[in-house]
Amino acid sequence: MIRERSSGVLLHITSLPGRRGIGTLGQEAGDFADFLKAAGMRYWQLLPLGPVEASLGYSPYASTSAFAMNPLFISLEKLAGERWFPGSLAASPFPEGHFVPFDEVVRHRQPVMERACEAFFSRADGSLKAQYEAFRAREGYWLDDYSLYAAAAEEAGTGNWLAWDRDLSMRKPAALKELARRRGERVRFHSFTQFILFRQWRDLAAHCAGNGIRLIGDIPIYITLASADAWAHPEILQLDGKSRLPRAVSGVPPDYFSETGQRWGNPLYRWKRGPFLSRRTLRWWARRIRHLHDLVDIVRIDHFRGFEAYWSIPAEETTAVRGTWVKGPGIRFFKRLRALTGDLDLIAEDLGVITPEVEELRDRLGLPGMKILQFAFDGDSGNYYLPHNIGTRNCVLYTGTHDNNTVNGWFYGREVDEGRRKYILEYLGLEDWKDFHWALMRQAYRSIADLVIIPAQDIPGYGEEFRMNLPGTLEGNWRWKLTSGAITEEMTSKLRRMAGLYGRLPVVE
Repeated sequence: MIRERSSGVLLHITSLPGRRGIGTLGQEAGDFADFLKAAGMRYWQLLPLGPVEASLGYSPYASTSAFAMNPLFISLEKLAGERWFPGSLAASPFPEGHFVPFDEVVRHRQPVMERACEAFFSRADGSLKAQYEAFRAREGYWLDDYSLYAAAAEEAGTGNWLAWDRDLSMRKPAALKELARRRGERVRFHSFTQFILFRQWRDLAAHCAGNGIRLIGDIPIYITLASADAWAHPEILQLDGKSRLPRAVSGVPPDYFSETGQRWGNPLYRWKRGPFLSRRTLRWWARRIRHLHDLVDIVRIDHFRGFEAYWSIPAEETTAVRGTWVKGPGIRFFKRLRALTGDLDLIAEDLGVITPEVEELRDRLGLPGMKILQFAFDGDSGNYYLPHNIGTRNCVLYTGTHDNNTVNGWFYGREVDEGRRKYILEYLGLEDWKDFHWALMRQAYRSIADLVIIPAQDIPGYGEEFRMNLPGTLEGNWRWKLTSGAITEEMTSKLRRMAGLYGRLPVVE
């Protein structure tokens, strides 16, 4: 658990200043962990780690697997340092920039990874191949299905398994056997890629631990229909028995971000079998959350309120307006989960339409919730997110999240009018608008919240053009990345001074 006053940064792996158009698990990741330590921070929060797809906007919240990692995380430089890697790595064709050109990055990396895979199985020593086989045996409960799914998606040109041959989409044993025979090399390629990913991840996790940095992972509550998980485990979802199409889909009602709500479109879970919790759904969730917790130190559960009640939208609806609240699995689910996994360090993402019942579930579980400073300043002195109303140390305070604007983009832009700006300045005791991002970060640091998380864009004070995601839109999201030197030594020293001033420096053990 979060046991002391501390601070950290929200930055996804792809947003690191990588040399080949995208951030990876290479040197840039280790350097960022070093920065966190130098800044007096203790935590690095990440977005979901799963594979992303062009058809899904490269969103980490719409992954093709709840267990696999994103192959784009692999550091080609680190891979080229392996003794079995064939030849040398060509110079990067990508100039350094503020945005990830995902399509170009994928095209650049694919032949390198394929060449590496061939070399591994022909040139790697027996010890390393034994490690690969041990990885396959240990992770086979998800890896086998994922590798088959990825190979089938390549062949069909789509990850929508409902569009595949009927026998394959329904997972008939003969069709699965024939797929494994016909696409064996590609199945092996995807297993190899995950092996490399998990090796590089372990190196980063060890480096972070050596620096006293704890990793915060992120679990989206829902999975996508076009995923290995939905294909392999349709029994845990509310799907029609014959067509396998969702009867209802996920989303949230109209809120701060959208007047028509958000229709996410994910299939909903089959939480119950008769009056009891579904054993299959529970077992799948236990494996999922245990799997991520083995990779990180703390898990943030996205859309936690969905466990108390979830917004169910008829599948034929085009917006989220006509949905209804349906009771979720509640405290029984978490008690059963703990019986299967033991105690896990979790954070509840308790944003959106939060009721007393959601708060009760969070508090009965003893989980820290989230507070967002950008939501605080609506002129109501009783606002739930105002620093003087936080009311508990057991929470994580953010200046904003991946779904928010940057602090400066929010304050200086269209979301805040002049009258509201004056109110914010008066509340914070500021004489002018200069360096507003530092003023809001300081307010977060001096709050009572045990943990403060700052999105990386807010440290250099970036504007709206560098926000990570605009909810309700599909184009142009998830692309922002840091550039080398964007966070200066002066900024690092300033963060450390604030951590010392407000009692957030790591405790020396």
